[in-house]
Amino acid sequence: MLASARTVAFVPSTDLGRSRAFYESVLGLPVVSADGFAVVVDGPGGLIRITDVGSALRVQSFTVLGWEVEDVAAEVDELLAGGVEFLRYPGLDHDDRGVWTAPGGARVAWFHDPDGNTLSLSQPA
Repeated sequence: MLASARTVAFVPSTDLGRSRAFYESVLGLPVVSADGFAVVVDGPGGLIRITDVGSALRVQSFTVLGWEVEDVAAEVDELLAGGVEFLRYPGLDHDDRGVWTAPGGARVAWFHDPDGNTLSLSQPA
């Protein structure tokens, strides 16, 4: 039933202006709409609705949004140049860029948006 419907992901924000600048300028996602409640950006897999949650945001410790990319190293380099800092998790062996290679060969890098939401880039094995 939903196999042909476009996905809409939701990401919480405490400051829509700051979030818009990050998702639009740093991540390069075009803004589709913006109002006092949300900023909607377009991505290759669907829309991302960045929703104002006021001060109610409780950041989660897990990844809330990610992108599958063809070349994780190139994407990480581009984001590093834009000021993004990549996360390193204890117990995982990261390369110089902060990319972890999973036992199955997938490569993953994690970073935060301005609200501390964990985002990821992954390159399949």
